[in-house]
Amino acid sequence: MFVVEDMGYAFSRLEIESELFDSSSSNYDTGDSPQPNRPINSLDHDIAQLTKLRSGPHESFARNRVFPISTVKMLAGREVNISGRGRFSSGDCRYVLSKYLPVNGPWVVDQMSTRAYVSQFSTDGSLFVAAFQGSQIRIYDVDRGWKVRKNILARSLRWTITDTSLSPDQRHLVYASMSPIVHIVNIGSATKESHANVTEIHEGLDFSSPDDGGYSFGIFSLKFSTDGREVVAGSSDGDIYVYDLEERKLSLRIAAHSVSIIIDFSFLCNMQSDVNTVCFADESGHLIYSGSDDNLCKVWDRRCFRAKGKPAGVLMGHLEGITFIDSRGDGRHLISNSKDQAIKLWDIRKMSSNATRYKGFRNYEWDYRWMDYPPQARDLKHPYDQSVATYKGHSVLRTLIRCYFSPEYSTGQKYIYTGSHDSCIYIYDLVSGAQVAKLQHHKSTVRDCSWHPNYPMLVSSSWDGDIVKWEFPGRSGPAAINKRPLPRRRHFF
Repeated sequence: MFVVEDMGYAFSRLEIESELFDSSSSNYDTGDSPQPNRPINSLDHDIAQLTKLRSGPHESFARNRVFPISTVKMLAGREVNISGRGRFSSGDCRYVLSKYLPVNGPWVVDQMSTRAYVSQFSTDGSLFVAAFQGSQIRIYDVDRGWKVRKNILARSLRWTITDTSLSPDQRHLVYASMSPIVHIVNIGSATKESHANVTEIHEGLDFSSPDDGGYSFGIFSLKFSTDGREVVAGSSDGDIYVYDLEERKLSLRIAAHSVSIIIDFSFLCNMQSDVNTVCFADESGHLIYSGSDDNLCKVWDRRCFRAKGKPAGVLMGHLEGITFIDSRGDGRHLISNSKDQAIKLWDIRKMSSNATRYKGFRNYEWDYRWMDYPPQARDLKHPYDQSVATYKGHSVLRTLIRCYFSPEYSTGQKYIYTGSHDSCIYIYDLVSGAQVAKLQHHKSTVRDCSWHPNYPMLVSSSWDGDIVKWEFPGRSGPAAINKRPLPRRRHFF
């Protein structure tokens, strides 16, 4: 594990000027967001206090001191046992580690000839999964110099691999495409080249039903439950699906983002909005979050859904479709990325029982897949905004760009980070809303990125086919990879 002692030899600019970065690097900047973000008022919301408790130093270090406290002073205080405990608390460790952001580099992990859509660390950080439009899914062994552990050729690909998810025990991988069939493959086997039904079985999990009448929908998002027994998925037909892997059948289907509209007082039309993102709220698996092109985030409680048939609550505030949701894991807070070019932080205690229809802001026509966001829409605000905070500066265009909380172990979830259409990765301070880093390397849209759960390391993937690693310099983390760029391959889009 990464330990605080390894940081004693180095300083970051966190302890010098802005307390954030070493300004010598040309691959990132620390400028504020182009538009001011809405900070969290610590008097109004407890997430600021929770973040402070998770990532702040023990009161014995903070007493009679001016913040920020330098790493040297923290180490010196530990040596004289100022806390009376003889060691750092978890909050002390996070306070130190959260200063050392993964902003240096990047170093190239891999270069492919097709767009990268998914890139994620495993729960323990030992594996890294990258999925590409050209049907390849590569699993890298992080602890062994980023060697390719398994190269999977996806079966029955439609357009691209839209999402992947590793089981908690890291033995199985599920992957989705624009199809109702989700495939699961055993990645724990010794076979490196995994071709569908040739070297290994890619079992198809059918999410459709006879009632669909032959309609073929696609899966945009899927996630394993914490116990590995279920997979939740969001689809293009407006529904949420929960698949029981032990029973090998669907256990729940929710018409989550569908609205019935009466046309000409006689014809009933069912309007469906794509469910672009779903996830379990916490380890219990009872709560599910969903986000859709209807601009809404919804909360579903499986314990009472069958009786009520309605969401536990609705979160309003975005002006355009939701592209991704990430749960803080506490069953209370989540963040969402949206085509309105903003990330929002939510507390489900503020949700409503029903959505208030609001279409007054839409006096323009645009399509995020090929148009820029209309300038006249950038300053619009939802009159019923229930979010806790809003973060702006990045660009959400062309694809379903993802956002995440930073790791709890090393940062106390102090930051939010996201890919962007402008080829950069943005890191925001959760409480202040300030943009604390903007990483620049890629030549095309960054759809996904992933922060290592234990080390100051972030890996980004782009439509330019590059998988690159960002770090805080030093002896931290797994074995270093080749720092020389690989010969760039020709790309076919």
